[in-house]
Amino acid sequence: MGAMALVSDSEDTLGRRASAIGAARAEGAAQPIAALTGVSKKYGATTALNGLSLSLHAGEVVALLGPNGAGKSTAVRLMLGLAGPTSGTVRIFGGDPREAASRTRVGAMLQVGRIIDTMRVRDHIDLFRSYYPRPLPVKEIVRIAQLEGIENKFFGQLSGGQKQRVFFALALCGDPDLVFLDEPTVGMDIEARRGLWQQIRSLKERGKTVLLTTHYLEEADALADRVIVINKGHVVSEGTPTEIKRMSGGRRIKCSTELDDAFLLSLDTVTGVERSGAFVTVTAANAESVVRAMLLADERLAGLEIASPALEDAFLALTKG
Repeated sequence: MGAMALVSDSEDTLGRRASAIGAARAEGAAQPIAALTGVSKKYGATTALNGLSLSLHAGEVVALLGPNGAGKSTAVRLMLGLAGPTSGTVRIFGGDPREAASRTRVGAMLQVGRIIDTMRVRDHIDLFRSYYPRPLPVKEIVRIAQLEGIENKFFGQLSGGQKQRVFFALALCGDPDLVFLDEPTVGMDIEARRGLWQQIRSLKERGKTVLLTTHYLEEADALADRVIVINKGHVVSEGTPTEIKRMSGGRRIKCSTELDDAFLLSLDTVTGVERSGAFVTVTAANAESVVRAMLLADERLAGLEIASPALEDAFLALTKG
């Protein structure tokens, strides 16, 4: 009967049903899987978070950046259910992050994590897998975390970079939908770091959400779909890495020129001029027009280099003071 009824529906009715289904899916996708709304957190007289609001959505990598003491660790602790807010609301998958149903869908790699040195890597993985209802297979965990060949070593025998890979493996044991990675590549060499970057991208491709905190701003630039910069407990800027970098004042033009600072600062969109020896560095939002004006005014201009702004420049500009 169901099949016959479906065939007898008009194309218009089917179209409306498809639109309704599509709208419902879009609405579900738009709903954040994790959110802090107007959250404040105080420890005695110290205010760690001050009206902080942020959200995380399915299938994105978000870099949470800020100077030491900005409130990053406190925000992560609240989303992990390790602490409660003084005011405001915290939701994970629509519920309280302290509930067991929410926690089984979350994985975390934290700098404060400690595990037993005298247990083998494989035993640690088996132990953490036992905490979850539907864990990943051991071989899959070992492959993702690049632990092949060290599964039977004692944790205390590993190098700093290898220990980081073990912590990454333990964060993935439960096949989580939301993963918190706190400084995940500390102590790793370049090859291992790039390998872990690729695994983070793979998590995103599988629809997982990753919240990344890192002091390697190149890492945030390479991985993040969205960057949230916090300072003194509240958000000071949010956007794609490209949007954040634009806040540094523009691109940098380096060259040797006889033009003086007053002339350079008079050019449209120039925001800064710095000199070092025979070279000058000009920061400008519209580098092309500035370079054309400089070449017209100084035919002997030489050693021209134009560099795009770095995320580090924008980060410093947003958090200074």
